[in-house]
Amino acid sequence: MIEALIIVDLQYDFMPDGALGVKKANEVIPLINGLIGKFSLVVASQDWHPANHISFADTHAMEVGETIEVHGTEQVLWPVHCVEHTHGAALVKELNKDRIHKYFHKGCDPKIDSYSAFYDNERKKETGLDAFLREKNVTKIFIAGLTTEYCVFYTALDGLEMGYEVAVIIDACRPVNLEPHDEKNAVEKMKKAGVEIIRSNSL
Repeated sequence: MIEALIIVDLQYDFMPDGALGVKKANEVIPLINGLIGKFSLVVASQDWHPANHISFADTHAMEVGETIEVHGTEQVLWPVHCVEHTHGAALVKELNKDRIHKYFHKGCDPKIDSYSAFYDNERKKETGLDAFLREKNVTKIFIAGLTTEYCVFYTALDGLEMGYEVAVIIDACRPVNLEPHDEKNAVEKMKKAGVEIIRSNSL
Protein backbone atom coordinates (compact mmCIF):
# COMPACT_ATOMS: atom_id res chain seq x y z
CA MET A 1 0.00 0.00 0.00
CA ILE A 2 1.47 3.34 -1.11
CA GLU A 3 0.56 6.29 1.12
CA ALA A 4 0.87 9.97 0.23
CA LEU A 5 0.78 13.19 2.24
CA ILE A 6 -1.18 16.08 0.70
CA ILE A 7 -0.22 19.49 2.12
CA VAL A 8 -3.10 21.87 1.45
CA ASP A 9 -2.54 25.60 0.82
CA LEU A 10 0.25 26.43 3.28
CA GLN A 11 0.52 29.89 1.71
CA TYR A 12 1.40 33.33 3.05
CA ASP A 13 -2.08 34.77 2.51
CA PHE A 14 -3.53 32.16 4.90
CA MET A 15 -1.04 32.90 7.67
CA PRO A 16 -2.44 34.92 10.63
CA ASP A 17 -1.27 38.27 9.20
CA GLY A 18 -2.16 37.37 5.57
CA ALA A 19 -4.91 38.69 3.33
CA LEU A 20 -7.21 35.84 4.39
CA GLY A 21 -5.59 35.25 7.75
CA VAL A 22 -6.34 32.03 9.65
CA LYS A 23 -5.77 32.09 13.41
CA LYS A 24 -2.80 30.00 14.52
CA ALA A 25 -2.17 28.78 10.96
CA ASN A 26 1.57 29.17 11.53
CA GLU A 27 1.41 26.53 14.27
CA VAL A 28 0.89 23.75 11.73
CA ILE A 29 4.16 24.42 9.88
CA PRO A 30 6.49 22.56 12.30
CA LEU A 31 3.94 19.74 12.63
CA ILE A 32 3.77 19.31 8.86
CA ASN A 33 7.57 19.50 8.52
CA GLY A 34 7.73 16.66 11.05
CA LEU A 35 5.24 14.63 9.02
CA ILE A 36 6.98 15.03 5.65
CA GLY A 37 9.78 12.61 6.51
CA LYS A 38 7.28 9.87 7.36
CA PHE A 39 5.97 9.62 3.77
CA SER A 40 7.66 8.40 0.61
CA LEU A 41 5.41 10.64 -1.49
CA VAL A 42 4.48 14.24 -0.62
CA VAL A 43 2.52 16.73 -2.73
CA ALA A 44 1.24 20.24 -2.08
CA SER A 45 -1.69 22.28 -3.36
CA GLN A 46 -1.82 26.05 -3.83
CA ASP A 47 -4.68 28.44 -4.39
CA TRP A 48 -3.60 30.21 -7.59
CA HIS A 49 -6.18 32.82 -8.49
CA PRO A 50 -6.34 35.39 -11.29
CA ALA A 51 -6.75 38.96 -9.99
CA ASN A 52 -10.44 39.11 -10.98
CA HIS A 53 -11.41 35.77 -9.44
CA ILE A 54 -15.10 35.09 -8.88
CA SER A 55 -14.55 34.29 -5.19
CA PHE A 56 -13.23 37.79 -4.39
CA ALA A 57 -15.70 40.20 -2.80
CA ASP A 58 -13.95 43.06 -4.67
CA THR A 59 -14.81 41.45 -8.02
CA HIS A 60 -18.50 42.03 -7.23
CA ALA A 61 -18.16 45.27 -5.19
CA MET A 62 -19.58 43.30 -2.23
CA GLU A 63 -18.50 42.62 1.34
CA VAL A 64 -16.32 39.73 2.52
CA GLY A 65 -18.52 36.96 3.92
CA GLU A 66 -21.48 37.71 1.67
CA THR A 67 -22.57 34.97 -0.69
CA ILE A 68 -23.59 34.85 -4.34
CA GLU A 69 -24.86 32.04 -6.54
CA VAL A 70 -22.49 30.74 -9.21
CA HIS A 71 -24.04 28.30 -11.69
CA GLY A 72 -26.45 27.08 -9.02
CA THR A 73 -23.83 26.76 -6.26
CA GLU A 74 -23.46 29.09 -3.28
CA GLN A 75 -20.15 30.97 -3.35
CA VAL A 76 -18.74 32.62 -0.23
CA LEU A 77 -16.96 35.87 -1.07
CA TRP A 78 -13.43 36.20 0.29
CA PRO A 79 -10.81 38.94 0.47
CA VAL A 80 -8.46 39.09 -2.52
CA HIS A 81 -5.97 36.31 -1.76
CA CYS A 82 -3.40 34.00 -3.36
CA VAL A 83 -3.25 35.92 -6.62
CA GLU A 84 -1.02 33.97 -9.03
CA HIS A 85 2.69 34.87 -8.96
CA THR A 86 2.35 37.10 -5.85
CA HIS A 87 4.07 36.69 -2.50
CA GLY A 88 0.72 35.85 -0.89
CA ALA A 89 0.30 32.83 -3.16
CA ALA A 90 3.75 31.42 -2.36
CA LEU A 91 4.19 28.51 0.03
CA VAL A 92 5.66 29.74 3.32
CA LYS A 93 9.44 29.71 3.41
CA GLU A 94 9.51 27.65 6.64
CA LEU A 95 7.90 24.68 4.90
CA ASN A 96 10.44 21.98 4.06
CA LYS A 97 10.05 21.80 0.29
CA ASP A 98 13.00 19.45 -0.35
CA ARG A 99 10.73 16.40 -0.10
CA ILE A 100 7.69 17.79 -1.95
CA HIS A 101 7.46 15.86 -5.22
CA LYS A 102 4.86 17.91 -7.07
CA TYR A 103 2.71 21.04 -6.73
CA PHE A 104 -0.90 21.38 -7.88
CA HIS A 105 -2.55 24.74 -8.55
CA LYS A 106 -6.28 25.24 -8.04
CA GLY A 107 -8.76 28.07 -8.53
CA CYS A 108 -7.00 29.15 -11.73
CA ASP A 109 -10.20 29.72 -13.71
CA PRO A 110 -11.58 33.22 -13.01
CA LYS A 111 -15.18 31.96 -13.22
CA ILE A 112 -15.03 28.91 -10.90
CA ASP A 113 -13.68 28.54 -7.37
CA SER A 114 -11.79 25.42 -6.32
CA TYR A 115 -11.61 24.29 -2.71
CA SER A 116 -10.61 20.69 -3.40
CA ALA A 117 -7.07 19.83 -4.45
CA PHE A 118 -8.63 17.39 -6.97
CA TYR A 119 -11.35 19.38 -8.76
CA ASP A 120 -12.93 22.79 -9.17
CA ASN A 121 -16.17 23.34 -7.23
CA GLU A 122 -18.29 22.37 -10.23
CA ARG A 123 -16.21 19.23 -10.82
CA LYS A 124 -15.61 20.16 -14.44
CA LYS A 125 -11.81 20.39 -14.40
CA GLU A 126 -9.27 18.24 -12.61
CA THR A 127 -6.02 19.60 -11.19
CA GLY A 128 -4.06 16.50 -12.22
CA LEU A 129 -3.62 15.30 -8.64
CA ASP A 130 -5.67 12.12 -9.09
CA ALA A 131 -3.78 11.10 -12.23
CA PHE A 132 -0.44 11.69 -10.46
CA LEU A 133 -1.42 9.65 -7.39
CA ARG A 134 -2.70 6.77 -9.53
CA GLU A 135 0.49 6.78 -11.58
CA LYS A 136 2.35 6.32 -8.26
CA ASN A 137 -0.07 3.56 -7.16
CA VAL A 138 -1.23 5.51 -4.11
CA THR A 139 -4.14 3.91 -2.25
CA LYS A 140 -4.28 6.02 0.92
CA ILE A 141 -3.95 9.79 1.32
CA PHE A 142 -3.21 11.77 4.47
CA ILE A 143 -4.24 15.42 4.42
CA ALA A 144 -2.92 18.36 6.44
CA GLY A 145 -3.07 22.13 5.99
CA LEU A 146 -5.57 24.94 5.53
CA THR A 147 -8.43 25.26 6.08
CA THR A 148 -10.16 22.44 7.92
CA GLU A 149 -13.72 23.16 6.78
CA TYR A 150 -13.01 24.30 3.23
CA CYS A 151 -10.02 23.04 1.25
CA VAL A 152 -9.08 20.17 3.57
CA PHE A 153 -12.74 19.11 3.86
CA TYR A 154 -13.45 19.08 0.12
CA THR A 155 -10.13 17.41 -0.71
CA ALA A 156 -10.95 14.66 1.79
CA LEU A 157 -14.46 14.05 0.46
CA ASP A 158 -13.30 14.05 -3.15
CA GLY A 159 -10.52 11.63 -2.25
CA LEU A 160 -13.04 9.23 -0.72
CA GLU A 161 -15.32 9.48 -3.73
CA MET A 162 -12.40 8.67 -6.02
CA GLY A 163 -11.70 5.48 -4.12
CA TYR A 164 -8.80 6.41 -1.84
CA GLU A 165 -8.60 5.65 1.84
CA VAL A 166 -8.48 9.09 3.45
CA ALA A 167 -7.11 10.32 6.77
CA VAL A 168 -7.12 13.95 7.94
CA ILE A 169 -4.38 14.85 10.43
CA ILE A 170 -6.57 17.16 12.43
CA ASP A 171 -3.96 18.84 14.67
CA ALA A 172 -2.01 19.76 11.51
CA CYS A 173 -5.02 21.68 10.14
CA ARG A 174 -6.62 24.99 11.14
CA PRO A 175 -10.11 26.35 10.41
CA VAL A 176 -11.18 29.80 9.25
CA ASN A 177 -14.45 29.44 11.24
CA LEU A 178 -16.64 32.09 9.63
CA GLU A 179 -19.24 30.67 12.00
CA PRO A 180 -18.13 29.30 15.42
CA HIS A 181 -19.12 25.67 14.78
CA ASP A 182 -17.89 25.37 11.18
CA GLU A 183 -14.84 23.26 12.07
CA LYS A 184 -16.78 20.95 14.39
CA ASN A 185 -19.50 20.43 11.77
CA ALA A 186 -16.93 19.71 9.05
CA VAL A 187 -15.15 17.12 11.22
CA GLU A 188 -18.44 15.38 11.96
CA LYS A 189 -19.36 15.31 8.26
CA MET A 190 -15.95 13.88 7.35
CA LYS A 191 -16.22 11.16 9.99
CA LYS A 192 -19.73 10.26 8.83
CA ALA A 193 -18.53 10.02 5.23
CA GLY A 194 -15.74 7.62 6.21
CA VAL A 195 -12.71 9.89 6.61
CA GLU A 196 -10.34 8.78 9.36
CA ILE A 197 -9.60 11.67 11.76
CA ILE A 198 -6.18 11.20 13.35
CA ARG A 199 -3.49 13.19 15.16
CA SER A 200 0.11 13.65 14.10
CA ASN A 201 1.51 11.75 17.09
CA SER A 202 -0.21 8.57 15.87
CA LEU A 203 2.00 8.40 12.78
